[in-house]
Amino acid sequence: MERVCFRMFIKLDRVDEYEAEHQQVWPEVLDALRKSGWHNYSIFLNKKDGCLITYCEFDDFKKSLDSIAREEISLKWQARMVEYFVPVPGLKPADAFDQFVEVFHLA
Repeated sequence: MERVCFRMFIKLDRVDEYEAEHQQVWPEVLDALRKSGWHNYSIFLNKKDGCLITYCEFDDFKKSLDSIAREEISLKWQARMVEYFVPVPGLKPADAFDQFVEVFHLA
């Protein structure tokens, strides 16, 4: 199982809206994530600076990313969410995240 953590930033004037959107994630999006191999998926938001930390577990991270990228409902959800993120010059929103390297895990 691959444990993956990455970081992005939400626009400070949109953090409350972003949080509210995630209280009602579309059931079809949740199904697509599960079908694509996303497990134990959590999103954490620091409302002071807009830092968003995502943690998820995968059997195969690259395969799961490729799979969810082909799901039409996921593309619709991402299109809806893109307005909340701080843009990263030169990167598409779906690629604009900093992935962390795991250095310790207490099982």
